[in-house]
Amino acid sequence: MTLAKHVEEAAARLKEATWRIEQARAMPATAESLREWLDALTDFSLALSELHQLNNESIHEKLNELAGRRGFKGPAAR
Repeated sequence: MTLAKHVEEAAARLKEATWRIEQARAMPATAESLREWLDALTDFSLALSELHQLNNESIHEKLNELAGRRGFKGPAAR
């Protein structure tokens, strides 16, 4: 799967978790609604973390591509 596809899927999970958080917060505070809120918040955090990692990977790939175009070999290649 491409990096862009991974980002798209993580963003969709983030959006879904956001909706679930909003739904759970609108409910009266019960053990069940708090559990739903916690589950949604956990899913949100995991999706956000994955998006962050994927964006860092994308930036790293782009920087390497730009460096390659400029002929930069990096400190390890010296």
